[in-house]
Amino acid sequence: MTAQPLSLQQRLDSRDTRWQRYLADLQQHAQLPQPLESVGTLLRVTGLVLEAAGVRVPVGSVCEIHADGQAPGEPVLAEVVGFSGDRAFLMPTGELHGLSSGARVVPRPAPLSPPRWGVDNHPWRRSEDRGLHLPMGDGLLGRVVNSHGQPLDRLGTIHNVHALPMVRRPINAMDRDPVRMALDTGVRAINALLSVGRGQRIGLFAGTGVGKSVLLGMMARYTAADVIVVGLIGERGREVKEFIEDILGDDGRARSVVVAAPADAPPLVRLQGAHYATAIAEHYRDRGQHVLLLMDSLTRFAQAQREIALAIGEPPATKGYPPSVFAKLPQLVERSGNGLRGQGSITAFYTVLSEGDDQQDPVADAARGILDGHIVLSRELAEAGHYPAIDVERSVSRVMTAVATREHIQAARRLRQLLSKVNKARDLIQLGAYQPGHDSELDTAVRLQPQINALLQQDMHEPATLAASCTQLCRLMATT
Repeated sequence: MTAQPLSLQQRLDSRDTRWQRYLADLQQHAQLPQPLESVGTLLRVTGLVLEAAGVRVPVGSVCEIHADGQAPGEPVLAEVVGFSGDRAFLMPTGELHGLSSGARVVPRPAPLSPPRWGVDNHPWRRSEDRGLHLPMGDGLLGRVVNSHGQPLDRLGTIHNVHALPMVRRPINAMDRDPVRMALDTGVRAINALLSVGRGQRIGLFAGTGVGKSVLLGMMARYTAADVIVVGLIGERGREVKEFIEDILGDDGRARSVVVAAPADAPPLVRLQGAHYATAIAEHYRDRGQHVLLLMDSLTRFAQAQREIALAIGEPPATKGYPPSVFAKLPQLVERSGNGLRGQGSITAFYTVLSEGDDQQDPVADAARGILDGHIVLSRELAEAGHYPAIDVERSVSRVMTAVATREHIQAARRLRQLLSKVNKARDLIQLGAYQPGHDSELDTAVRLQPQINALLQQDMHEPATLAASCTQLCRLMATT
């Protein structure tokens, strides 16, 4: 039976009812005893750090800095990142123009937002949590926002969203669903030789200019996921638009949320962009949906944390990275993964920039220890026109044995053996010193090398399903 549409009078009555609930909530809140707000004073600005006195709020709280002579309603927002005695250290999220000594520092409470049409009906109450609250909901699909939840795509106001806290309690490790189901990424080399499980966290290790953005775009368009969340952290501003329009495409963007924090943004904003993208993914996961989280890059996140830590006086440790950097990395990564049993999941791909293609970079080394596998992109393969430039020998998926069949695993292991054999004899082959008949294993590897290269290469506009990739691999290895 088809429901009758609401009349104009019924819609007006519904709107009035929402406003009445909102006003009643305001009246109830006004009757509650209100704590006295402490107002601090800005004492010093040193580089990226603001030092204030008289502000007694926990780390992570957001404060407004009001300068004398500044236009009303335009305070500078800053987050408390540390303290020493009665002095609080704050990091701004924007420009510092107009600030002077003696400016007022006012703690900012959690938002109390009026109801919007299309937003879930629930009372908006002021929370004791002073942490940051940012918009989340279905209204973000297909949109590009910054680290504060403000639209960057010039498509108007974002509707059907509501403010939720950024800080969430971690899921008990014993309550998470194990990774048992394979995920179709649409990339043949990954499906066949580095099978990914739903809820896995995997790193994409690459230098500059070897095709990592194109590979991320392929996974965004072809991966079997309900929602895709893309975090562009610390990337060049030019690359943000190119990734969205040229690589992600209309099909990928329709079911995606893009959070962009370019390289010229303050370090706190870049840090917040990574947390915001993860919080959006958690929001959809908690609703029972399967999310693909693509974050480019984890290295920029670590560099932003390094800038903040060094600015507040933390001593450097490994190659200029303070210890807090290596504590923040697992805190961010562990938020992804499977949810509670029977609920949604977050499959996450984090790109890691290897400076000078050095795999022993401290961030890359730490990332390999906390992720469930790593995919290494080779500059040598990229220079040879082999795309995607995945170095299969140096890559591994730690959950492949749990999500792939025995026949699939044996075929993948056999192909790895042949690849290793032909790569070790590459110099002999190029010099003409290779003579068939002396090593049957090498003869097989050389004979199948064109078919193996065809299996591992793929055009960015050509999707490859998981079933087709496994079938092609098994048929090829059956000839050995």
